[in-house]
Amino acid sequence: MSEQSSDGVRVAVQVTDPDEPDWRREPAGEAEQRTDLWLAAALFVGAVLSMVLWRTTGVRTDPASGVVSILLLAAVTAPLAWRRRFPSAVLVVVTAAFVVGQVVGVPESLVSNVALFMALYTVGAWDPDRRRALWVRAAVVVIMFGWLMIAIFQAVADPEESTGLSSVGAFSPLAAYLLIQVLTNVVYFAGAWGFGEHAWSAARERARTAWRTWQLAAAQRRSEEQAVALERLRIARELHDAVAHHVAAMGVQAAVASTMLDGGDTSRAQVAVEQVQESARDAVRELASILGTLREERSVEDGERVGQLGVARLPELVEHASQAGMPVRLEVVGTAGPLPPLVSLNLYRIAQEALTNSRRHAGPTAQATVRLRYLPGSVELEVSDDGGGGRPLTRLPSSGLGLLGMQERVGADGGTLHVGPRSRGGFVVRATVPVASP
Repeated sequence: MSEQSSDGVRVAVQVTDPDEPDWRREPAGEAEQRTDLWLAAALFVGAVLSMVLWRTTGVRTDPASGVVSILLLAAVTAPLAWRRRFPSAVLVVVTAAFVVGQVVGVPESLVSNVALFMALYTVGAWDPDRRRALWVRAAVVVIMFGWLMIAIFQAVADPEESTGLSSVGAFSPLAAYLLIQVLTNVVYFAGAWGFGEHAWSAARERARTAWRTWQLAAAQRRSEEQAVALERLRIARELHDAVAHHVAAMGVQAAVASTMLDGGDTSRAQVAVEQVQESARDAVRELASILGTLREERSVEDGERVGQLGVARLPELVEHASQAGMPVRLEVVGTAGPLPPLVSLNLYRIAQEALTNSRRHAGPTAQATVRLRYLPGSVELEVSDDGGGGRPLTRLPSSGLGLLGMQERVGADGGTLHVGPRSRGGFVVRATVPVASP
């Protein structure tokens, strides 16, 4: 996958659906690893200080030596520097050091419990292999509760020696002490497990949000690219229809003028040249109109807008085609009604392109008919020629985009287009577009 930055350069971005089974949380960065390093160092210093204070109290009668205690405290706290990179391995090392420290009598429990809690929490929050995270934590919890059960059994077997508490009474001090130990461990391990799972779920929700944001941004980019492409096609159609019609007329009239000059008929040649000039002016005017729609700073009075073209201008189009040398008849069938501006513009452009094709291919003496039918729920435009014009005076190159443009215009309005030869000769273009009934 790729993402486009603000400077237009595409850079690779790996985006994974958080709902996929193989989703993995983003690994810890350098800043987080530095934080873990400082945390491990602070916990080690705190553990050593706690050990010194416990030794001073003299509560433990036979504590481990200072060197052994410091080494075991280092084994409990130092691995936390890599807790987010190797969470399961860190938990195993911390658990082993914690158990050994308690067995040999390291006079420290506060910071060691904090370190074990953090190691257990980190497995739930960061281990990418969720099956491994489950089994490693479950094994640690089982081991710790097994150790607790052994301690409870020893306390029950010899309460005075193990705890110094009496077991006499329905709810003896020993029973209360042992219940506190069980509840404390349940809350301790349940909290570490639950907070770890919550952290993993929260990270996944953040990833889902980022994933949806990426999808929305990608969809927006695709929409923008499609809008640009559609706008380019629209402008291309307008330019083609505006220019091709007039250029075809200019080509025909220039050929007529050349023929008349060869025959010595200067007056008719002059009329043809004037028609060429008129077609050139019309082409420039329509080009200015199209370009004017692309410049918001232009006022309406600066020139004719493309949106002003429509079926109401068909008489002018027919008259211009007739003046260019091809007799064209306009027929309007049915009761004329208002049409949507875009439908009206598209029908005008289709008629313009169809007449251009007739002038280009049907020959100099061909006759054409433009028929506009208003039907219930639709409007139909038909442009046909009789094909009896003989050989065209000039062969203008064709881009093949005219028919494609007509198809796109009709398709945009939800209509149908028929293009093909007539059975009695000639060619016909018939466009039918649905319109809402008034």
